Amino acid sequence: MPRPPFHSARSAAPVPHPPRHGLARVLSKLGACSRSQAEQWIRAGRVSLDGRVVRDPYHPTLIDRQQVAVDGQLVKSAECIHVAFNKPRGLVVSAADEQGRATVYTALAAAGLPWLGPVGRLDKASEGLLLLSNDTTWAAGITDPATHLDKTYHVQVAGQPDATVLAAMQAGINDAGDLLKARRATLLRVGEKNAWLEVVLDEGRNRHIRRLLAALGFDVLRLIRVAIGPLTLGELAKGQWRRLSADEVRALDTRR
Repeated sequence: MPRPPFHSARSAAPVPHPPRHGLARVLSKLGACSRSQAEQWIRAGRVSLDGRVVRDPYHPTLIDRQQVAVDGQLVKSAECIHVAFNKPRGLVVSAADEQGRATVYTALAAAGLPWLGPVGRLDKASEGLLLLSNDTTWAAGITDPATHLDKTYHVQVAGQPDATVLAAMQAGINDAGDLLKARRATLLRVGEKNAWLEVVLDEGRNRHIRRLLAALGFDVLRLIRVAIGPLTLGELAKGQWRRLSADEVRALDTRR
């Protein structure tokens, strides 16, 4: 009897399947809207997949092989846009605010940009460099705590911190179960009643710097983010935005 043909282990290796993502995540990755907005659209019956309405935001979807439509309009992958914005004090970093407060999107409404998601956060009272992009993979790399991408802030405080306070900021304190510390804290200048510090964080928790300084007895008067990694705020005027250059996008890309 003839022997069956020999099949090597290599020839029998399974063919990898393309990755599937939840439908809401796919809409976000295509640059159509935020993931939370996508979930609302899907549950409202506005989204179809290959011509069939899907109401489950987590429905497995092949981003490059299935057609996604919103209100009957096919959603195509948008051009990747990366924006630096000098956030003024008083704006909320949110697509919509339940209290009706002005948001960063209010300030960008006339810019003619597609939907862009914030890359990290600045609280309402904080100012300075904020990144926005529809490149969700690039954005996730920047905000991932594992990347330890430095964020640099200039902070005005009431009072005059000394070397002991700066050392304590770098050693860290425990606040409500969170270890809050600065990678680096230096004194920039001192006035009669206040001082300016430069504070560098390699990870950030909610109101990180404000809570850290409050625990050490200092109120924050102003907090301005001046750099993210190698990208600086520079001469960008308050309330203004600009697109990042290709070199700047690559410099912040943690996937390299």
